[in-house]
Amino acid sequence: MRVARLMTATLPLTPTAAPALDALDALESEAIHIFREVAGEFDRPVILFSGGKDSTLLVHLAVKAFAPAPVPFALLHVDTGHNYPEVIDFRDRLVERLGLRLEVAHVQDWIDDGRLVERPDGTRNPLQTVPLLDTINEHRFDAVFGGGRRDEERARAKERIMSLRDAFGRWDPRKQRPELWNLYNGRHAPGEHVRVFPISNWTELDVWRYIQREGIELPSIYFAHEREVFRRDGMWLAEGPWGGPRGSEELVKKSVRYRTVGDGSCTGAVESTANTLDEIIAEVTASRLTERGATRADDRLSEAAMEDRKREGYF
Repeated sequence: MRVARLMTATLPLTPTAAPALDALDALESEAIHIFREVAGEFDRPVILFSGGKDSTLLVHLAVKAFAPAPVPFALLHVDTGHNYPEVIDFRDRLVERLGLRLEVAHVQDWIDDGRLVERPDGTRNPLQTVPLLDTINEHRFDAVFGGGRRDEERARAKERIMSLRDAFGRWDPRKQRPELWNLYNGRHAPGEHVRVFPISNWTELDVWRYIQREGIELPSIYFAHEREVFRRDGMWLAEGPWGGPRGSEELVKKSVRYRTVGDGSCTGAVESTANTLDEIIAEVTASRLTERGATRADDRLSEAAMEDRKREGYF
């Protein structure tokens, strides 16, 4: 009997299964893994930063990926000169608070020296491509992080997480490499570089839920506020140096917020009273349009507007 009791007492216990990750934990883990892969494989990565929610999320994830060490990448902002002041103020405060390095490519500099010509419609969003590629080449950046997500737009749905660009910065969807089992191929020839999209698999709703969970600060224009706007092409645009209102367009005061941040000439606001994260999440949950589909005029130029710009070197 004693032997039997002793043998029973020494039987191994059944191991406890590790708790399953929830959806946000899994997305965060994937993004952090991608940041660390790039840090180990590339020499001069950079994070493309606009001050919007997605690029701010990238910075937050990069901080988590390398803490307590500092983020080993600089930030690159292609400044059209038509940005909302709230966004530029937020950008500068974030960089100072986190002790980050910031490179700014001013589109106005390229216009002043004749490398670019102002467009008749006043929008500068399509003019970002040349300053972006010139700055990548000047600093020899070999990996460029972007906040693109596959749910935003059809051309972006074709992207791999690591997307090769040729020596001219061009994207060819037919030459994208397979990505199986979280294995990423960053191989590139001299002069080429790789665009990296750590939040490819996130949705707009995932982004907002994660922002709420992590307490991430954002520019104030993402929350409902009163602003003078005018109606053009089904969107509410703000008055600014890019022109407008024109003709019969009339300024009216509305309670609005922005779902995405970009050049003021082509980024529209949506009517909204959502000024808390809970209200924004409820609003996004009920929406049937992505933020780009609802508020970006540059995506409406043609059916393939985004893909055409990506082939030229845009994100």
